[in-house]
Amino acid sequence: MTDSLPPCPACSGIYAYEMGALLVCPECGHEWNASAEDASAAENGAPEEREIRDAVGNVLSDGDTVTVIRDLKVGGGQGSIKVGTKVRGIRLVDGVNGHDIDCKVPGFGAMQLKSSVVKRVAD
Repeated sequence: MTDSLPPCPACSGIYAYEMGALLVCPECGHEWNASAEDASAAENGAPEEREIRDAVGNVLSDGDTVTVIRDLKVGGGQGSIKVGTKVRGIRLVDGVNGHDIDCKVPGFGAMQLKSSVVKRVAD
C-alpha cells in the first residue's frame, strides 16, 4: 500500500499513509494534500508554499513565538486565554475554519489558533 503513495516532501520518508484527504508522514508528522501537490508540481515543477500572516501582517513560520492579542474564550469550562499570553514553537497547518496554527498554550495544552488573533514576537 505504501508503494503507491509518494514519499514525504519534508523528510523523504517512505512510510506515508492516508488520513482522509491528507497524506501523513509518521516519521516527521508532516501532513500534505497529494492531489494539490501533484497539480502544482505539474504547473511549476515544485509545490506551492503558502504564506500565513499574523494580525499585523508579519509572515509566520514554523517554530515562531507569538503572543495572543485579545482574550480568547476556551470551550469546556477552562476559562479564557488572556491577552499577552506567549505561545512558543508554533506549527503552521491547514486547519478548519481559519485555525491555521497548531500549538501548546501554557495552562491550556494543545490547541489550534487563528493567525488573526496572534502577533509574532521579534527574536
